[in-house]
Amino acid sequence: MPNQISRRSLLAALVAAVPSAALAQVAGAPAAPATPPAPPQPMTGPVFGAPPTDFKPPYPEAGKVNRLDPRLDALIDADARVEKICDGFLHAEGPVWVGGANGYLLTSDTQVNHIVKWSPTEGRSVWLENSGYDANGVGWAPNLREPGTNGLILGRGGLIAAGSGARSILRIDLATKKKTVLVDKYMGKRLNSPNDVVLGPDGSIYFSDPPAALVNRTGPDRELDYAGVFRLAPDNSLHLIDTMSAPNGIGVSPDGTKLYHSDGPTGWVVWDLDKQGNATNRRIFVARSVVMGGDSLKIDTAGNMWAATRGAVTVFTPGGEMIGSISTDEGVSNCEFGADGYLYLASSTRILRVKAKAKKLLFKVA
Repeated sequence: MPNQISRRSLLAALVAAVPSAALAQVAGAPAAPATPPAPPQPMTGPVFGAPPTDFKPPYPEAGKVNRLDPRLDALIDADARVEKICDGFLHAEGPVWVGGANGYLLTSDTQVNHIVKWSPTEGRSVWLENSGYDANGVGWAPNLREPGTNGLILGRGGLIAAGSGARSILRIDLATKKKTVLVDKYMGKRLNSPNDVVLGPDGSIYFSDPPAALVNRTGPDRELDYAGVFRLAPDNSLHLIDTMSAPNGIGVSPDGTKLYHSDGPTGWVVWDLDKQGNATNRRIFVARSVVMGGDSLKIDTAGNMWAATRGAVTVFTPGGEMIGSISTDEGVSNCEFGADGYLYLASSTRILRVKAKAKKLLFKVA
């Protein structure tokens, strides 16, 4: 049976891997000569997070709202309390709210290969094990950094998951939890590791496909020689929108005429969408020089973008103006509007929430 890696050992390894030049610059000392980075090493066993804490109200605070422009007041109060409601993750990603005001939150734990459920009445529990990669009941493989799912949305009568470890787009039945592969290849080659997903007004599924879940991102496990953004049409035909170096978060405007996504070195870009879901006229929406980051994002009903940036969720107007942020003491990978009136943040090892006035964008697809 494979040896387990403790979270402490994993964190120690990550700290040890930080280049000495970067540490010297932080300390103000001259940087040491650069040395080539060591190649990533295969994992030797499944990774598990720390035991979860049983948080009860009043929940501890873990961040603050930063008002940069009065327009933020219509979306969230500047004195809204940022609460830590749940922890025990190794890397939380892709939260999605299921149901109405009395519903629940599902969140991917990408490296543990679980989907975790949380509700105010029931607390935290594992909703699905082996959520992504699953080889005859074994949810781990040495070539995968993230064997689980990543981005999660509701669509096609169930849960749509970016199966980063499964290297596919999955539909998961909410009642039976049965997984169905919607697509796993493009032009006969395996996808890299789907990262984030969004539903379009016609039922198309747009998703980003970087190689982030693979241990060796340039090795033989990778069949596509590019990362890309794709559209899975309602008839399950797969269309490549564009290739790029590091796509991640993805969203669609309320009127369905614009597609947004992040691209690491660039920032955030926007495309025009026609009624058939085809994308044209790529252009910069927010440049990386404005704010660092570029993980996942959400578009609200008014067309504002809530984007995961460095240590925060930053709010941009439909015109790309930065009007505020929700900063935390750990990184943020994604967010989700709950039907209970809270914005939920996947923040490294935990889930945070803050009261918000902005509402979740949902398309009613026939």
